[in-house]
Amino acid sequence: MPVEIGKVVEGTVTGITNFGAFVELPEGKTGLCHISEVADDYVKDIRSYLKEQQKVKVKIVSIDEKGKISLSIRKAISKLPQRPASKPIEVDWQKKEKEKHLSFEDKLSQFLKDSEEKQQQVKKNMNTRRGNGFNRKELVR
Repeated sequence: MPVEIGKVVEGTVTGITNFGAFVELPEGKTGLCHISEVADDYVKDIRSYLKEQQKVKVKIVSIDEKGKISLSIRKAISKLPQRPASKPIEVDWQKKEKEKHLSFEDKLSQFLKDSEEKQQQVKKNMNTRRGNGFNRKELVR
């Protein structure tokens, strides 16, 4: 199996330095996995993550003109696709068309009304979280 950029292969750690780990790949070739490519977290001591003769999966990141092979352990680990944090905001396009024709004062008035409604909703939610609409300061007195 030839070494190709983008492939994920299994290799054996043959040497560890302060800047990375040398990994022997299939076909007997050796590549370097830089310390920044060992884990997603900050790696202060690579020896706390890897040991010599350990089998690891690596992704072949690059091969330069001299034949040096750059590897990545963290890119070889498949990650689950992330879900969006929340639904996209729905836009009422008809309302937007109507707002185009409003004067500045009307837009400002609408903004203040919307803002007041949102503040009332936040206050209502805060009171229900604090305990059935009662303010804690009132209960202490």
